[in-house]
Amino acid sequence: MSDVTIFHLEMTHVNQLNAKTDAKGLTVTKAEVPQFEYNRFLYQFVGAAWEWTDKLGWSEAQWQQYSEDNKLHLYVAYFEGSPAGYFELQQQEDGNVEIMYFGLGVRYIGKGMGGYLLSQAIEKAWSLENTQRVWVHTCSLDHPSALKNYQARGFSIFKTEIEA
Repeated sequence: MSDVTIFHLEMTHVNQLNAKTDAKGLTVTKAEVPQFEYNRFLYQFVGAAWEWTDKLGWSEAQWQQYSEDNKLHLYVAYFEGSPAGYFELQQQEDGNVEIMYFGLGVRYIGKGMGGYLLSQAIEKAWSLENTQRVWVHTCSLDHPSALKNYQARGFSIFKTEIEA
């Protein structure tokens, strides 16, 4: 297996956001009632294509603890009533908000929806109380346009790592 490059990106002021405003038919809704089964479904729905494996072995108790933490915020993108993608925001110490997971289901990729969904994630992150910094990481296993989308929305790389 080849090396994986991990890119850590940040935005330190809301004015750095270069938002895409054309929703392309997406409706983004906050999941107000925590349901770990839904977080798990979305993780698999989006992540299967990108080799997201870090949570595949989790027990129901682990999923429940993660998903029901009051510092985790789940937003789901719907297209014509069906889930199309999602993002999770995690409030952390010192005003940091991490976009923990972000993405679209495979059938929605390439339709111009990613820029809008990421803009929504960033806007929602900045709207959380005391946010001082929004950050995210992506890697070379992700969609080829992922890093470009993050940078186009206003994120800057602050650290790069290579995993063998």
